[in-house]
Amino acid sequence: MRPLLLLMRPQLEQHLGRLCVQAASGGQPTLAESLQKPCQQLAAPASACLVNEIDSSGRSIGVISELLSGRVGDDSEAVIKRCVARLLNLPPDSLRDVSLKDLQRRFLQHRFPPPQGGETPPGDRPPPS
Repeated sequence: MRPLLLLMRPQLEQHLGRLCVQAASGGQPTLAESLQKPCQQLAAPASACLVNEIDSSGRSIGVISELLSGRVGDDSEAVIKRCVARLLNLPPDSLRDVSLKDLQRRFLQHRFPPPQGGETPPGDRPPPS
């Protein structure tokens, strides 16, 4: 499957670059423009990691079938978490027990820390009684 994965890598890299710009810019055009190059620089090792991890994990068929069906399933999730760990210089299986949603939430909290004074961000407040 490696040759097929290598053929898909440029598209994956472009897609990761676009996702990075969208997530980091918050829709601000000037910021999006300035993030193009850094996001592409991040997307290159991320796409290489994903291709290598998919190939070496024995999950190629599972990941490809999940991608074709437009979902992130168990195989894709395992590969993504291993690559995130590698890119953060953590042991490859260190994020195994953390959900992707929890990882995303933690990264967004880091990017947008809670307001000063202990106020809870609106999205984290319990619904009114």
